[in-house]
Amino acid sequence: MDCKLSNFFLNPIMLPIGKKFPKKSRATLTAHSSTRVHYKKLTKNLRYPQRQKLPPDFGVNLFLKKPNPQTDQCQSDSTCNNDDKEEEDSEEEDQKDGGIVWEPDEIEAISSLFKGRIPQKPGKLKRERPLPLPLPYKIRPLGLPTPKRHVKTASPMVASSRASISNQVYKNPRFLINLAREIRNLSPDRDVSVLLNKWGRFLRKGSLVMTIRELGHMGIPERALQTFCWAQKQPLLFPDDRILASTVEVLASNHELKVPYDLKGFINLSCRAVIEAMVRGFIRGGSLDLAWKLLSIARNCKRMLDPSIYAKMILELGKNPDNHTLVVGLLKELGEREDLNLRQQDCTALMKVCLRFRKFEIAESLFSWFKQSGHDPSVVMYTTLVRSRYSEMKYREALSVVWEMEASNCLFDLPAYRVVIKLFVALDDLSRAVRYFSRLKEAGFSPTYDIYRDLMIMYMVSGRLSKCRDVCEEAEMAGFKWEKRITSQLLQLERERRLVA
Repeated sequence: MDCKLSNFFLNPIMLPIGKKFPKKSRATLTAHSSTRVHYKKLTKNLRYPQRQKLPPDFGVNLFLKKPNPQTDQCQSDSTCNNDDKEEEDSEEEDQKDGGIVWEPDEIEAISSLFKGRIPQKPGKLKRERPLPLPLPYKIRPLGLPTPKRHVKTASPMVASSRASISNQVYKNPRFLINLAREIRNLSPDRDVSVLLNKWGRFLRKGSLVMTIRELGHMGIPERALQTFCWAQKQPLLFPDDRILASTVEVLASNHELKVPYDLKGFINLSCRAVIEAMVRGFIRGGSLDLAWKLLSIARNCKRMLDPSIYAKMILELGKNPDNHTLVVGLLKELGEREDLNLRQQDCTALMKVCLRFRKFEIAESLFSWFKQSGHDPSVVMYTTLVRSRYSEMKYREALSVVWEMEASNCLFDLPAYRVVIKLFVALDDLSRAVRYFSRLKEAGFSPTYDIYRDLMIMYMVSGRLSKCRDVCEEAEMAGFKWEKRITSQLLQLERERRLVA
């Protein structure tokens, strides 16, 4: 039987993405014989058998995948063999049969679910994230800009240019001292208000304290009182205890203060700053009786004053040996205070007063307290302690203080060299005395007469006549004239040498 191929149809086969067509698959061809035999059209389920519908491989995006030339060629060959009309018919049939066709946006949406990202719609712009900082910026400390409120500490020049006139004036020492000089230059018939009204709007509380003290140093307490009276009328400057205390101190030191009759009532009503200023002014002006009276009443009224007030009082009273009992009483009262707070200068001055009144144990306790307070003693304090132990004839204890000075790298001054050389003379240590004498001259100090005398005595005791002559010539070249006792002893030593020779 003659048969010829009249027509053939390729059923559309849905394959998962990424899989190739199997090699052993077969294509069923329908052939029509030459005889007109009509076959019944196959049903839909036979033509398109049901099979498991596999979802597309979401790991691969078909629209982003690069085209493969081999697959493209195979697809082009297969499509060339098919008729355009049959393809259109098959597509229409697929749509009618309910075949699943994935749109590009659907595939992209489903694949983005597995990637953890939801794509933006074409109309919206994507948000651009900032790039991460490089590693050096994470390691390097941040150099933050200086805030404006801290600009003073950062750059004083910038602060002074930005600050207002009031901030530049009200606590500027140069301006306040110049203001006192201008007040001094005023004519006697003019009041200070003429000058102060000009600068009153730029002043603040406490501004005129330095001006009033400077007027006191100039010896014009009446101008200081006028300045205080003007400040009393200014609501921005008064009441202020600082300006009141400075005025009281200036008037008391210049003997211009009228002492109230009832000092006890005055002390009970006055603040501590005013009482201390009054005592300080009386001490500076030499009115020790009034200062002592105020201290006694304040003690009876249980008003505690600053320890520096007691130190100043002790120093002034210690100049007179007749005030021995008063000084000892104040020292004991000062030692009983728990809130003892003394400066280094006050502590050293008290040690000198104790040395003058031969209260060596109080000097030792002051030195121990100062070291236990966490402070470093100065060369003056060390020298005072060495002199105290030397006066008490505790030479070995004084020598330990010298070694402590050397260990702390304390620079010796001329009084320190003097007392150390005296100590070595007392210890009969000639080598160390000569060594410190050489260090004294290397430091640039000129030896005093007592140093030359001590060395001369040591050389004469040891019998070193040539060294005695050298020291004698050096002292005479320095302008010192020897005592008759020293010259007679030197002449006697020379005669003995000649007799022995």
